[in-house]
Amino acid sequence: MEKDKIGLVCTFIVGFQFVRFLFRIIYENFLATNLQINAVNLKDTGKWAAFFYFLVITGATDGIGKAYAELLAKRGLHIILISRTQSKLDAVAKEIEAKYNVEIKTISADFTDTTHIYKEIDKQLTGLDIGILVNNVGMSYPHPEYFLDVKNEEMYQNIINCNIFSVTNMCKIVMPGMVERRRGVVVNISSTASQIPSPLLTVYSASKSYVRKFSADLADEYSKYGITIQCLLPGYVATNMSKIRSSTWMAPHPLKYVEEAMKFIGIKEDTTGYFPHSLMVGVVHFLDSISPKLSRWLITRTMLNIRARALRRAVH
Repeated sequence: MEKDKIGLVCTFIVGFQFVRFLFRIIYENFLATNLQINAVNLKDTGKWAAFFYFLVITGATDGIGKAYAELLAKRGLHIILISRTQSKLDAVAKEIEAKYNVEIKTISADFTDTTHIYKEIDKQLTGLDIGILVNNVGMSYPHPEYFLDVKNEEMYQNIINCNIFSVTNMCKIVMPGMVERRRGVVVNISSTASQIPSPLLTVYSASKSYVRKFSADLADEYSKYGITIQCLLPGYVATNMSKIRSSTWMAPHPLKYVEEAMKFIGIKEDTTGYFPHSLMVGVVHFLDSISPKLSRWLITRTMLNIRARALRRAVH
């Protein structure tokens, strides 16, 4: 009899936790985003939205950074674009200005160089009412590779400069104005690679883990000043950088991805921003809870297959 009672209590606790888990998923991914519960009115944060994006392989003319710029320009915000190549920045600025009739400011900067660029950026941003900062600077490997087999001696330093220095320094430049005005939104873009095992992308995933931890603690420090800080952790998105040409349910078009991700601003501080990506991370975590060796073996095999295809293309 006593054992039956204990079993009943245990069953109730497990059932309650499962229902609670399901409700949290439904609420955070569907109810809160569709009803915009606690969402931030982005147009009320300031006149300007600043986007710092640096796509090492393909330049800064597509992808998540441009999608954010387009969707916020559509809401009437002026846009600051910062990237490496001025001619490509000019092309993006001309396109967005013509489509949405907003003011665009461009600044050319190479985020692999940490010596002079931040003083120049700070000078050019002085006096602007920047309400939104999207730190989308990012650099990864050309293809998955073993840590000691990377031949490019500068690559690891460039990844650290782009993925860590940029986020830290841009927040130092832009956030004082937000603190003074007691309003603002900062979106720091990390990666699902920081949430799951990422062999053969060791330095990249570690740098994105920094972005995630930095964002979480920064949010605790500055929420009292009315600043919303979100860490976005996308999986694969169909961009030139990811080398995915056709969008799918799991690898959406950048505009589709950002449309979904923007719904989470003010609702979730740490999110993939896109339910299929959250589902993928959940599956990996579930496998990891059952057998860490199995989940890591599967991911390693996947990375090795991607590496093999890239090396074959390089030969041909």
